[in-house]
Amino acid sequence: MPQTQTSRCTISVDHCVLTCARSFESVHQALTSNLPSIDPRLAQILSAPDKEAVAEARATGPKLWLFLVRDHGALLAADDRRSKAIQYEIGNPLTAERMTRRQLAAALYAPLRIVLYEDDRGKAVFEYDRPSSLFGQFDDPEVLAVGHELDAELESVLADAAGA
Repeated sequence: MPQTQTSRCTISVDHCVLTCARSFESVHQALTSNLPSIDPRLAQILSAPDKEAVAEARATGPKLWLFLVRDHGALLAADDRRSKAIQYEIGNPLTAERMTRRQLAAALYAPLRIVLYEDDRGKAVFEYDRPSSLFGQFDDPEVLAVGHELDAELESVLADAAGA
């Protein structure tokens, strides 16, 4: 019978906290208005052997897409608590492909997860882990370069929504 193996390593992650200038509702509205919902045709484009279609989608499409929105605040209702907390999955399959073709394990962090919540002072707050710190663990300069691109793209989108 084959044996399984587990290996572990510790990585350093840059965790970011962005306190917003706008209300929770305004930040959520701005973010979801500025990011298009994921286009299901992207999966078809990537799975077809048509490099020209992939290149065109990269050149003409948005840098980031909104994959999913989860209401985490609603999960606390069983405890008779009401919290404003939303988790977003944000990314781009075309960007993810650039990394996973080199390091399949990079799929662990694509799309990215971001949380927006209202703190105990009534301030809207974004928290997320910086993409370059997540993807840097793969020790691949090209994957890390894509991580740095994602840093800038994500920071720009979140700052715009936050009212910074």
